[in-house]
Amino acid sequence: MESTFSSPAEAALLREAGASRVLTPLADLDRVYELERVAGFVRDLECQRVALQFPDQLLGDAGAVAARLEETTGSKMFILGDTAYGSCCVDVLGAEQAGAQALVHFGPACLSPPARPLPVAFVLGQRSVHLELCAKAFEAQNPDPKAPVVLLSEPACAHALEALATLLRPRYLDLLVSSPALPLPVGSCSPEPEPLERFGRRFPLAPGRCLEEYGAFYVGGSEASTDLDLDPDLSRLLLGWAPGQPFFTCCPDTGQTQDEGVRAGRLRARRHYLVERARDARVVGLLAGTLGVARHREALSHLRNLAQAAGKRSYVLALGRPTPPKLANFPEMDVFVLLACPLGALAPQPSGGFFRPVLAPCELEAACNPAWPPSGLAPYLTHYADLLPGSPFHVPLPPPDSELWDTPDVSLITGELRPPPVWKPSNDPGCLALTLRPQLELAESSPAASFLSSRSWQGLQPRLGQTPVTGAVSGRRGIAIAYEDEGGS
Repeated sequence: MESTFSSPAEAALLREAGASRVLTPLADLDRVYELERVAGFVRDLECQRVALQFPDQLLGDAGAVAARLEETTGSKMFILGDTAYGSCCVDVLGAEQAGAQALVHFGPACLSPPARPLPVAFVLGQRSVHLELCAKAFEAQNPDPKAPVVLLSEPACAHALEALATLLRPRYLDLLVSSPALPLPVGSCSPEPEPLERFGRRFPLAPGRCLEEYGAFYVGGSEASTDLDLDPDLSRLLLGWAPGQPFFTCCPDTGQTQDEGVRAGRLRARRHYLVERARDARVVGLLAGTLGVARHREALSHLRNLAQAAGKRSYVLALGRPTPPKLANFPEMDVFVLLACPLGALAPQPSGGFFRPVLAPCELEAACNPAWPPSGLAPYLTHYADLLPGSPFHVPLPPPDSELWDTPDVSLITGELRPPPVWKPSNDPGCLALTLRPQLELAESSPAASFLSSRSWQGLQPRLGQTPVTGAVSGRRGIAIAYEDEGGS
């Protein structure tokens, strides 16, 4: 039987997580999964129990990789296949349940810091890149050798960026190479000057330079992939990159390029629409989309304070991975906000199957914080940690007596004037307030009770002491389509 708050139990048994055979030839396992580096990581830490986390598409190689690592290191390996939220996040909770002392993450990763300290090694993969074709495509799209350009790539192509830059640097003078923001080894010193970290990457900017000055050349994807729903990493780059700078993608196999300016504009327009929906919303559902990323509890408290300050009611829902059937059980919600890692928060956005819009935390911040810069001037932040105190992008809420709360605001969707919110301090108990009834009874006043009272049907009424007591009688027998006393039709 399908549960209304979770995925069907039969789906987990019928789903083919990975092929039973090995997907990668045994001779290529060491190169594809960097087993020598992983074995060195395990030996340096002297771990006896190590968790190996694989996404669904790589589970066919999990057994062979685990057996090879056990043979070379002598440590016990545990395979983590099914994660509660997203395979791009480090499953710290699963590793702790297995008693693992370290974790090795294979496949695409969001590189978000885990909520609990655990040694982690990332193996992003090594996809083949045709360097000559990509270099020719770069030269065709960037005829000016003095134009500042950043080389970007999908995680599996990051290994080839330095080699591609070597082919281009004799001609291009202002070329910047990004690299994945992998955690530094234990005991190592951070480089000086410290590179800029954004979008899960490091950018070694020169002093006095900023990332907004650079165009982008992204190596990754394929010619057949046109739906950004399949690539949230590219989506966050297009959303967060400076709108006035060019952004090109290049297929690493064929060297075919595409100007992403149009798709980036559509994504930004979609974000502006979601911000307007959040401003019109009265009830907000906060979806707990991660438990393993650092500062997720602080971010959840921050989002609740935002909704309360803007006069909105909020509810926290822990449903695992959001799906349309799960969220359809809460029709009283006007919008949902998914608190997840940068890739997880963007993954379900383009899909049209959700009953209510699913927003990212940055969009709720723009809708509820009147001190947030207007559209076009504010950066699009894909990680909720950038909204919290201590981040250079953090914008505190204005005080209650600020004129920003009284600024007239008209909805761009309905055309109606939005009333100013009734500002409440964050320490206000709110729903725990007690209301005195005429019968001298105390009852708890909550937003959920207020919503229930507005419905025409409120469930079965007990009516204790208001109905006469009668003896039990035999009821109708049969099923609803044909009771026994109805006869044949």
